[in-house]
Amino acid sequence: MNHRLHLKLEQLEHATERLLKSAEALGPDSGKAPAPGSWSANQVVHHLLFIEGNIVQYIQKKMNSEEMLPKVGLLTRLRARVVRLLLRLPGFKYKAPRGVATLTDAGNLPSLPELRRTWEATRRQLERVLNEFPSRHLNRAIFPHPRSGRITIYQVMDFLLDHLLHHQQQLGRITKALRPGATVRATADAQA
Repeated sequence: MNHRLHLKLEQLEHATERLLKSAEALGPDSGKAPAPGSWSANQVVHHLLFIEGNIVQYIQKKMNSEEMLPKVGLLTRLRARVVRLLLRLPGFKYKAPRGVATLTDAGNLPSLPELRRTWEATRRQLERVLNEFPSRHLNRAIFPHPRSGRITIYQVMDFLLDHLLHHQQQLGRITKALRPGATVRATADAQA
């Protein structure tokens, strides 16, 4: 794995651990939605895990095929930056693609400890993919992001981090709604 990918993976690891600790700090309330139509902390974690797992599987499939990957155009680069900016805006709500939202809303999700174990396995799978990623494809379009278009592996890693940080804000709102006095402590604990 090249140094740049390694740094991005480390950032993603730290952010994931903070998010999981924030969700776990809710205890039994992690499965409780703060309002009708809202997601619970478990649903947020499930959503992030589902997205990362699907991205990893897609990239593995593309790496195993011998097709020539296209270059990333200027318009795609601009759209990817706009998506990054929108994900980083505090309080900005981004509608999840229909299939993803439906799956997350379905209920009957695994427990938080089960989600953590599955996510750790998925993350090790991502790490293997990054270790094996061919250097000739580093600046080629490897993944079709629904809003940005076909993006590079670097942009995939940026998206995973920005997406996770976006949902960390959501988790803060969930914590505030379920435990009004605990928000500051949970956020401080998660950053420690």
